[in-house]
Amino acid sequence: MEHTSAIQPLRIALVGDVNPDVIAHKAIPLAIDDAAAVLALTVEYEWLATRDIQSADALSGFDAVWVVPASPYQNADGAFIAIRHARENGLPFLGTCGGFQHAIIEYARNVLGWEDAAHAETDSEGRMVIAPLACSLVEKSDVIELRPNTLIAKAYGRESIEEGYHCNYGIAPEFAAGLEAGPLRVSGWDEEGEIRAVELTTHPFFVATLFQHERNALAGRPAPLVHAFLRAAAN
Repeated sequence: MEHTSAIQPLRIALVGDVNPDVIAHKAIPLAIDDAAAVLALTVEYEWLATRDIQSADALSGFDAVWVVPASPYQNADGAFIAIRHARENGLPFLGTCGGFQHAIIEYARNVLGWEDAAHAETDSEGRMVIAPLACSLVEKSDVIELRPNTLIAKAYGRESIEEGYHCNYGIAPEFAAGLEAGPLRVSGWDEEGEIRAVELTTHPFFVATLFQHERNALAGRPAPLVHAFLRAAAN
């Protein structure tokens, strides 16, 4: 769970309800360990259950926050607290799948003022900024086109990638149209033009993807965005 080097250990908060049966939860420690070894960093990570996050105090002492897949979370407010803490304090942030969805809702509520921003999977009222996908992406892979010169494009070193998913929900079309006007910019699309990655241009490192790039670690491949995430935390 940690690597030895002369560098001060980085503390990464893995926010979510850990489940050994979730493929992404098996992959995340491997992806972090691989990236830490390549970058010669000492990294310690801790799983924080959403029910245990009642205030930002739960995030004290962490250098970076990763809101992980497998939602609905036991306590969605815990995920929102962690996302807002990372966003407002310049902490490197990574969100995948459910983390992506909740980052969008947190931004809509607390930056755009959409206090009723909601998730169609769990909410029955409000403006659904997260809605069912036209086609399920459970255990599917797809090509993603990346916006040039973004954090994610620089991490991968190219502008077209292929990654895997495990989700049924994404950004609602009605909400997607308004994103280009603000600092949360779309940085990745699928071949149909559907949003698959975003990043906050006013933040040192705030990246969220609907796809689960961490799964590369299960096949012994590097996860470039995890490398970039740890580099940002080290800096």
